[in-house]
Amino acid sequence: MQIGVLALQGAFIEHEKTLRDLGAQAVEVRLPEHLNGLDALIIPGGESTTIGKLAVTFNLLEPLRAFVQAKPVWGTCAGMIFLAKDIGRDQPLIGVMDIQVNRNAFGRQVDSFETDLTVPELGADPFHAVFIRAPIVTGVSDGVQVLARLPEDNHKGGIVAVRQGHWLATAFHPELTPDNRFHRYFLREVAGLPVE
Repeated sequence: MQIGVLALQGAFIEHEKTLRDLGAQAVEVRLPEHLNGLDALIIPGGESTTIGKLAVTFNLLEPLRAFVQAKPVWGTCAGMIFLAKDIGRDQPLIGVMDIQVNRNAFGRQVDSFETDLTVPELGADPFHAVFIRAPIVTGVSDGVQVLARLPEDNHKGGIVAVRQGHWLATAFHPELTPDNRFHRYFLREVAGLPVE
């Protein structure tokens, strides 16, 4: 089980550690050839404009678009922005998920927060989510499954986790918590890989 983690910028090391804990081999992706042989890919949080510019610089944008069409991909925070078709501005994107995303929806770094989410696909226990300069999904098309929303008393219940076929996107950072259920869900349910 070889899972790539886009390692141009952002919180990729934490994803790698969680993947290894689940028995997967984590592969850092910085160049097009690093995508060869991967079973799936995670695009981590960071700064979406920087990730996009670096992907263009390293001739990685088109290979990423081709990979995403064929293989399971999960974007967290900036990775969600990078996967979205509509972010309300022009910047380099993979642009495959039928979602509209508001970048940095909650304000500056000091406005970051944590909250418990109800995520039925992960079981009855709430998932403690870490939001850091996070985006939010403001619209979805048919075929996009909403996995989690913020509580109604917290930012009006906005959408923060979605799945569309073999693509997963979360506005928060599951890799920054000890709870590996989202990684397990991505590997087993979205990617169809054998995970205990």
